[in-house]
Amino acid sequence: MTDPLVSAYASAEDSAAEQSVRPRRLAEFVGQHRVREQLDLLLQSALRRGSPPDHILLSGSPGLGKTTLAMIVAAELGAGLRLTSGPAIERAGDLAAVLTSLSQGDVLFIDEIHRMARPAEELLYSAMEDFRVDVVVGKGPGATAIPLDVEPFTLVGATTRSGLLTGPMRDRFGFVGQLDFYDPEELEQVIVRSARILDVPITDEGSVEIGRRSRGTPRIANRLLRRVRDYAEVRGTGVVDLAAARAALAVYDVDELGLDKLDRAVLTALIRAGGGPVGLSTLAVAVGEQPDTVEEVCEPFLLRTGLLARTPRGRVATAGAWRHLGLPVPAGTVGGGNPAGGSSQMPDLFSLEP
Repeated sequence: MTDPLVSAYASAEDSAAEQSVRPRRLAEFVGQHRVREQLDLLLQSALRRGSPPDHILLSGSPGLGKTTLAMIVAAELGAGLRLTSGPAIERAGDLAAVLTSLSQGDVLFIDEIHRMARPAEELLYSAMEDFRVDVVVGKGPGATAIPLDVEPFTLVGATTRSGLLTGPMRDRFGFVGQLDFYDPEELEQVIVRSARILDVPITDEGSVEIGRRSRGTPRIANRLLRRVRDYAEVRGTGVVDLAAARAALAVYDVDELGLDKLDRAVLTALIRAGGGPVGLSTLAVAVGEQPDTVEEVCEPFLLRTGLLARTPRGRVATAGAWRHLGLPVPAGTVGGGNPAGGSSQMPDLFSLEP
């Protein structure tokens, strides 16, 4: 299993640690300026009307703040919050029990909503539109549908793969917010705020160094901050400064771009194969990991930084990957140009697998 240090997915430690540093209000939330502005308008208008706002869908990569925004929505509305996840709703009855327990104006947050069972999803349609659910009692010809009223509520759905949502589900959300990766400057603000809450002494140089290695993700930034804090307390002066950040992240194998040992192993495996193309399964075997780990944890960041490209024949290492590992770039490499002045015959960075 991969080291979770630079994984955007939450670990048990993250879930506990994030509770203390989560923003409670929109004004405290760093980054995502356009989504924040849109949400503020949506919530303020709902408060003035005295009715629940439209249902909200938040999409984006793990660790960008979807759960935090759902909590903020409930706090701004002064409403109760119920949290669940798509995989936890296996039957329509599970969802019906949650919906009928809601009070008027409550916020229901469903994480990974695209993984909800289809029968439950179909039950959710009528609840979202008409605030009513039909619970089927019995089986076969004697089955009876009992209509149950649901108090008006606001559904906040979160998904890391919006393309897997069905059309009918997506159409029932009145507001869709796409969360983007953070700039290093925004991550620096996140780190400074978290350090203040956790009472961690930190310098400007230390926060900048951690921020630029955090892969554009606040969850990773907060995790690296805690690890650098540990290093500073045990082997340093207790202050998270530039020297402590560099030394700590070297211990944890996080390099200047935010790549960890597994990321570099993926690039090295591609380069040993002449730069690719290499299939996902073959690549996973080469680095000793599961294919879904390579695809979901490593690949998105390597693609975004231009170190890896996906082609119809498999994954290839770009010129940036060769340079990052300190190796000469072969002619014809993706992103490397052609010494003769012509264009490379390899597919470009955005040639996706079918």
